[in-house]
Amino acid sequence: MKAKTAAKARVKVQDEVAGGERSVTLLGATGSIGASTIDLIKRERGRYRVEAVSANNSAAALAALAREVGARFAAVGEQAAYRELKDALAGTGIEAGAGEDAVVEAAQRPAQWVIGAITGAAGLRPTLAAAERGAIVALANKETLVCAGGLFMRRAAQAGATVLPVDSEHNALFQAMSAGRRKDVRRVILTASGGPFRTWTAAQIRAATLEQALKHPNWSMGQKVTIDSATLMNKGLEVIEAYHLFALKPDEIDVVVHAQSVIHGLVEFRDGSLIAQLGSPDMRIPIAHCLAWPERIDGPAARLDLAQIATLSFERPDLARFPALGLARRALEAGGGAPTVLNAANEVAVGEFLSKKLGFIGIPAVVEATLAAAERRGLTREPASVDDALAIDQESRLLTRELLPEIAAKAS
Repeated sequence: MKAKTAAKARVKVQDEVAGGERSVTLLGATGSIGASTIDLIKRERGRYRVEAVSANNSAAALAALAREVGARFAAVGEQAAYRELKDALAGTGIEAGAGEDAVVEAAQRPAQWVIGAITGAAGLRPTLAAAERGAIVALANKETLVCAGGLFMRRAAQAGATVLPVDSEHNALFQAMSAGRRKDVRRVILTASGGPFRTWTAAQIRAATLEQALKHPNWSMGQKVTIDSATLMNKGLEVIEAYHLFALKPDEIDVVVHAQSVIHGLVEFRDGSLIAQLGSPDMRIPIAHCLAWPERIDGPAARLDLAQIATLSFERPDLARFPALGLARRALEAGGGAPTVLNAANEVAVGEFLSKKLGFIGIPAVVEATLAAAERRGLTREPASVDDALAIDQESRLLTRELLPEIAAKAS
């Protein structure tokens, strides 16, 4: 978010906070980000009121959550889950809805603050709907910016929305940037834990199993994000996200592997100063920052004991063993719809890996092949609208599935 926009938004939000409790909507309420947000809200009962909650198809869990926090509206993305949700909310006075339009309605309800935590490209339309009404959007959905970053940020700016980054790395950059003027930023550095295979050889990585890939050394996340962390695609998506969030050039964004996950991001200013944000690997820290912004609230995350940690180490990412990061950079530099293709292909490939139909090294192989084929077919055009971005996304998924059998056979 540009400094001038942030300053104006800060004054506006301070006025709203001074007026009493903040109304919030949780898109993707039953996921790990949603659960962490709910934990923080429950600790600050008098400060927040929940307007709406949404989930994809977890009707029972969503109904229980809506009851617990006193939401006014609950929506499931899957139309088939409507009856279960409706029955579970009977007699509560909580409205129920189902389907994509209902999730968009949840985003459009009159909440000051909306967290966009829906996984994948499915989060694009509802998150944009929240931005287009000028809400404070706490963005935890990388794919919104990867699939249609230019479009999303333009629409948000036109509507006067405030976009706050929830990802720990981008939230760290946002906090560190407050140390100086935006025009004095020379570069930013995203940190990566390296995932479970940081020290593995290429041969070991080739034989990696699903169970091994899901054992992240530091963070507790959903399956898809955990696999992305293991391939380093997660960091590649974050590079694209940072490009849009902070209006950076590709060569102003660096990545360094930092196994301890203590430093989450660094900003280098023109005078050589390097400002870092540190914290325990707990998503409640960046969520709390966004939830209370521009103020602060008490957080339950463990406090750092630097003497006990003793050592902080850094190394360059190995693009030979983890080619996904390089693929993401290439997609960013290619521009247009290439990042949309990259994201779609990765989602399909990760899904196949989670179903044990594709080997671990098959994930970047599928993405690379899809990017090459998409360029030949003219799919890497710049999306002019949400519908266009979603069309490129769907065409890319179909293309990826065409390429899967041959690549899966080679990667097995």
